Amino acid sequence: MSAWRSRAPTSVADRPSRFDFSKVDADFESDGRRCAGWLYRPSGVSTPRVVVMAPGFAAERTFGLPAIAERLAEAGYAAFLFDYRHFGDSEGTPRQLVSVDRQLADWRAALAHVRRLDGVDGRRPVLWGASLAGGHVLRLAAEERPAAVVAVTPMVDGHALARTRSLRTLLRGGVAAVRDRLGGLVGRPYTVPVAGDPGEFAALVGPGVESAVLAMVPDESDWRNEVPARSLLSVLRYRPVRHLDDVSCPTLVLAAGDDEVVPPPSVERAADALPEATYVRLPVGHFGVYEGRAALDYQRAFLDATL
Repeated sequence: MSAWRSRAPTSVADRPSRFDFSKVDADFESDGRRCAGWLYRPSGVSTPRVVVMAPGFAAERTFGLPAIAERLAEAGYAAFLFDYRHFGDSEGTPRQLVSVDRQLADWRAALAHVRRLDGVDGRRPVLWGASLAGGHVLRLAAEERPAAVVAVTPMVDGHALARTRSLRTLLRGGVAAVRDRLGGLVGRPYTVPVAGDPGEFAALVGPGVESAVLAMVPDESDWRNEVPARSLLSVLRYRPVRHLDDVSCPTLVLAAGDDEVVPPPSVERAADALPEATYVRLPVGHFGVYEGRAALDYQRAFLDATL
């Protein structure tokens, strides 16, 4: 494992010119549900390699990811960015349900769709994911054989995440999940907050977490700070770390040294376990990787060196 470390993020840069790329709708179906996708294609590149991207826990594709997709397109890569079912412009009820199994199925459907797209080289795409999606891309890399993986602050071990919570909080989450499952049978899901501050009950808890999440939500979004409570159990049972030995492609693991959501030691251990990993740790919090240019510069350098 190699390691790059940066001491401070750079300043935020302007978005690239729309003359540098095109953006089109490219929806697809997953288990009979329409999932909304955007394809960013760089100008002047005939068959660009594709980076397939999806948002993190309970997030939508509009939450900071278009700026990253645009920068990738500016650098000569196509980017396919999609919403999971239950989120954003995709179909599926109840709204904002986080189901690991369904999200993995949506990823597989998205990859199959990308491989059929005209005008791009989708035969061996790059998998890009942040937070929960960072765990997804590592899990899928073991079976999809992509050209490379970029895992940003990845949630790799639900058991490690559970150990950061008190027994009382875990029990409260279990009761809420049961209540949600029973209510869901009659179309009345029971929800819990996505993000909260220390001392509050929420899926993601930490200093400044709620304000950081809400700051990423565009004004026009109808997203709410809530998820059906069964989502908690889906994530806490999820352990992509068990599949890392089967990942054979070059992998960039981008960690947040001050991560208040995902335990940083779990991310570093995952990077150590990957056969061909580059590990980068930035001195920022979980959502700090979306700010400035440092994180994006590392990703572009990795892709340029790998592809």
